[in-house]
Amino acid sequence: MHKFRIGEAAQLLGVSTDTVRRWADSGRLSIERTEGGHRLINGVELAKLAQEISNSSEQEGATLSARNRFTGLITRVVADGVMAQVELQAGPYRVVSLISAEAVKELGLKPGALAVAAIKATNVVIESP
Repeated sequence: MHKFRIGEAAQLLGVSTDTVRRWADSGRLSIERTEGGHRLINGVELAKLAQEISNSSEQEGATLSARNRFTGLITRVVADGVMAQVELQAGPYRVVSLISAEAVKELGLKPGALAVAAIKATNVVIESP
C-alpha cells in the first residue's frame, strides 16, 4: 500500500501543504504517524479525495465531453498571422495548445491570465473561465 507525506500529497492534489494539514486536522483526511513523527496519508484515501476535488471543481453548467481539465496561468502566447501557440502552467504541468489567433484575442489570453485547458484525445482546447 502506497503512503505519501504531506508535501507529496499537496503536490498531487494541487494544494498547499497547509491545506492538507488542515484537512488532516479536521478529519477530512486521515493520517498515520511514523515513529519519527512524520505524517503519512494512505494512497487509496488520497486518490478518493483527488476524485472528490476533481468532481467538485468542474464548472457548473459546462457541457463538455472533455473530462481532463487543467486550470492554470497563461505563461506565453506566440501569435503569428492566423495561428497562435498558447502555453499554460497548471501546477507542475505545462500544457501547450495551438489555436487561432482570433480565439486568443477573443478570450483575452495573455501571460498572467487565468485559463482552463480542456483535453480530449490529442486536442487541447483553451477556454476562459
